[in-house]
Amino acid sequence: MTQSYVDTPTPAAALLQLARLKAGLSQRELGERASVPTTMISAYELDKRQPTLATLLRLLRAAGFDLRMRLEPTEPGDENVELLDGRQAETWRQATPAPAAS
Repeated sequence: MTQSYVDTPTPAAALLQLARLKAGLSQRELGERASVPTTMISAYELDKRQPTLATLLRLLRAAGFDLRMRLEPTEPGDENVELLDGRQAETWRQATPAPAAS
């Protein structure tokens, strides 16, 4: 059965499905790799549930991908965001990722 979206899927649903398909995994295989029930993978991909960011990152990692994000001003010249980004950039670059859950 082909999935048909009435509305545009959420970024989480689209990213998860894209990563899974690019990895050549079934929902069951991804679920096994991430220790998540297949029904949850399906619910996330169908936008019936929204994964937390931590869960989304774990699922993408189980598919063999990392998600990289960066904060950008919403409009050119957004001085507050640019100022915060400039002050925090060095701290963020030196941050180390949290250890992976076993």
